[in-house]
Amino acid sequence: MLGAATTFNALLQELQQIWIDIGETEAEKDRMLIELEIECLEVYRRKVDEAANAKACLHQSVAAKEAELATLLASLGDLTIHSAINVEKKASSLKGQLMIVTPLVEDLKLKKEERIKQFADIKGQVEIINGEILGYSQITKTVNLEEQDLSARKLSEYQSHLRSLQKEKSQRISKVLAYVNEVHLLCSILGLDFGKTVSAVHPSLHDTSLERATNISDITLEGLENAILKLKTERKVRFQKLKDIVTSLYDLWNIMDTTREEKRNFSRITSVIRLTEAEMVEPGALSTETIQQATQEVERLNKLKASRMKELVMKRRAELEEICFKMHMEPDPNTAIDKSNAMIDSGLVDPGELLANIEAQISKVSKEALSRKEIMDRIDRWLSACEEENWLEDYNLDSTRFSGGRSAHINLKRAERARITIKKIPAIVDNLICKTVTWEDDKKQPFLYDGARLVKILEEYKLSRLQKEEEKKLLKDQKKIRNLLLNEKESMYGSKPSPRRSSSFRKSTNTTMTPTPRRNSLTSPTPDLMTPRSYSGRHNGYFKEFRKLSTGPLNFVSIPKEDTISYSSIFSSEPESPPQS
Repeated sequence: MLGAATTFNALLQELQQIWIDIGETEAEKDRMLIELEIECLEVYRRKVDEAANAKACLHQSVAAKEAELATLLASLGDLTIHSAINVEKKASSLKGQLMIVTPLVEDLKLKKEERIKQFADIKGQVEIINGEILGYSQITKTVNLEEQDLSARKLSEYQSHLRSLQKEKSQRISKVLAYVNEVHLLCSILGLDFGKTVSAVHPSLHDTSLERATNISDITLEGLENAILKLKTERKVRFQKLKDIVTSLYDLWNIMDTTREEKRNFSRITSVIRLTEAEMVEPGALSTETIQQATQEVERLNKLKASRMKELVMKRRAELEEICFKMHMEPDPNTAIDKSNAMIDSGLVDPGELLANIEAQISKVSKEALSRKEIMDRIDRWLSACEEENWLEDYNLDSTRFSGGRSAHINLKRAERARITIKKIPAIVDNLICKTVTWEDDKKQPFLYDGARLVKILEEYKLSRLQKEEEKKLLKDQKKIRNLLLNEKESMYGSKPSPRRSSSFRKSTNTTMTPTPRRNSLTSPTPDLMTPRSYSGRHNGYFKEFRKLSTGPLNFVSIPKEDTISYSSIFSSEPESPPQS
């Protein structure tokens, strides 16, 4: 309402402003406002009339529904609903009353129809069961529904009578059918003849019609129980036997590196590993033919295994080394290829035991590789940023980087992205140290990268990076001092030296002050930062000392252009040099 009033006031103000802009007189404004109010009153009056008509229709609908409801309640004998509706009507609107009564009427209609069906069904069942109990061969239904009382009380009486007749028969029939189904399932799993098995208990149990195959005598029930017990015992023995065979088969497959196509031929048999005894429901899954087929395959692979054991040991060791190489881990040296070959040839170790040892190492390394993945991904991100930093240093040393051409534009864009990436390196390193320390605390062991502890690598990298920044700052300061001395010399001797002096000075500076821009030079004052790749050739996890700063001559050309600071920006407080003549 507040929003509507605000909108109305805004529109009224806008209308008055329009009248002012038009130049309407006060009398005209008052007249038009009165007309506007009259129109609003007519709209309200029309809405009131429509609402009154709707109210009358609702009254009529509610009365009709209540009358229908009363009739249904009397037929079904349920008067509690009516009293509850009267209570709700006192605190409800007409629409609310209609919404309460209408679904009740529809529900009661359905309830009445259902009640009639229930009465007819119960009476029919009573007559059929009476006929079956008495042994009638043919039973006819003679249901007569002239009952006016469809109440729940009357229905309960019929149901009680029916239940007393159904109880004994229902229990026995359900038990017989359950036993027959269980026998059928067990025979299917074990590959036995179902018809022959149940016919030995009672011939009627093999009838194609389940309604007639319901002999419910005590002898039949006892015979079915004994048959099921015998089949379950046989299933348990065969299941365990097949499970042992399949376990051996999997071990041989892993050792022999069997192809997926060869394994697919036995996929139906190997399902026993994933399932319990109760879950084995596939027909023929525990038949004698299936067990014999699996046994023959195990015997064949055992014969083949003896001739390929040494080759398998070498192959598994190569797989172990490949996994360790990818994750920058050190494999167990005790099972190295040369050492394994020597032990197998000398007969000091059983190839099977050695192979099992390597398999255990592969499992352990694979599990650890999963826990290292997040840190390894962060290391790759760090190394990628370091590569961008190295590329940017080379790019800044290239005197032709601003030459025309598409490649220059592409390199310029890459340089901008590289600067953004380089700014993130300290945060990447700190985050990587935090993740690594957390991993070490959780695993109770150091995180090694190619044999070196990663935290130590990162800390040394941070130190070398700090040293590099300090060297850059020192170079900047020295360059400022050099420029200051040159400017003082110019102010002292004049800005236009003689041709001999000029050429001599240029020759001197060209020969002594412009070193070759080699970033990897041994005399470079800014050595490369230390990353895990600089540790790849090391085999121990600890180092005795940090890298030392280079003491070679300064290389001013290697300083990035954006890091230089002009003389005027640093020494703005000094007096300006005299103007050159």
